[in-house]
Amino acid sequence: MKKVLVLCEGQTEQTFVRDILEPHLALYGKQAKPVVLTTKVTGAGTQHKGGVSKYQPIRRDVLKLLGDSSAACVTTMLDYYGLPHDFPGKANLSGHTPYQRVAHLERAFAADIGDRRFLPYLMLHEFEAMLFTDPTVLSGVLNTSQTLSMPRGFTSPEEIDEGQQTHPSARIRQQFPRYEKTRHGPQAAARIGLARIRAHCPHLDAWIKALEEL
Repeated sequence: MKKVLVLCEGQTEQTFVRDILEPHLALYGKQAKPVVLTTKVTGAGTQHKGGVSKYQPIRRDVLKLLGDSSAACVTTMLDYYGLPHDFPGKANLSGHTPYQRVAHLERAFAADIGDRRFLPYLMLHEFEAMLFTDPTVLSGVLNTSQTLSMPRGFTSPEEIDEGQQTHPSARIRQQFPRYEKTRHGPQAAARIGLARIRAHCPHLDAWIKALEEL
């Protein structure tokens, strides 16, 4: 089994990798191991996990994982939405579509790390986008008759924008105040199923294909 280390933005992504992605990749001879990003280390040695406001902790943790010579690949599962302002490529961000813009950032990220074992992945625009693959599923998870509304004008859940009030998780919380990201997000994703999510989310699908083919 080839070991794949996945640097995750938080506990939600960690659960997704552990419960959904890892069993799938095992079919391809890969062992996915999620590691939550360490955002701060105090003088007493206490580590704070999840969330990101600066690029330096991301870079530090990626390089630390690449120090594991037994890892065939180090990759990331970080939100495109809310990336730090000092993230590689953000100062000269270009592209007419979200897919072009995220590809620009991932190329800049890979160039900054400079290791052939590194495969950057940024979620468009964040984890909750995949829950729009089947808007009815979250209703079941939350045990409510209200159905998540799929916004018009998008051909893929990954295209749902990065406005402060209109990014995927903001849209969900506006409709479902009881929504808890770490609890309900992975449950809904598991019920939808990886195959259906991949069919509607081409950027995610391309990342998983690259991991399958390592």
